[in-house]
Amino acid sequence: MPKVIPVPDELSQPFWDAVNERRLVLQNCAACDKLQYPPQAACQVCGSADGLEWKEVEGKGHVATYIVIEDGRLNRRMPDQPYNLALVTLDQDPTVNFYSNLPGVPAYQAPVGAAVELTFEEVAPGQLIHEWRVAQ
Repeated sequence: MPKVIPVPDELSQPFWDAVNERRLVLQNCAACDKLQYPPQAACQVCGSADGLEWKEVEGKGHVATYIVIEDGRLNRRMPDQPYNLALVTLDQDPTVNFYSNLPGVPAYQAPVGAAVELTFEEVAPGQLIHEWRVAQ
């Protein structure tokens, strides 16, 4: 499936730098000790903009739910339809969610509740993206 090539901005650059090092870092608020993703200018829980730090987290989670994209409008993804779009919750903080197509899992067969682990895929020379795969 074709992947979107990220274009980091000032806010997301540390996240993508870590991905290119095969690490997962998320913003952590020093004021309320909450993780957040995607990167934002202020904490989405307490609103603090001063205490956001980057924290490395373990790339393990679970499939919370999923839908199947059958009639999406993104041209680059149309040839791959239907495909899964799973909501993955991070084990370290289940309030943090990611989306994944769960590579290797046929459409309509995403295993809700299954453990997943982070993996990385090169989408352009020197540019990786994070992806979630069902744990073996």
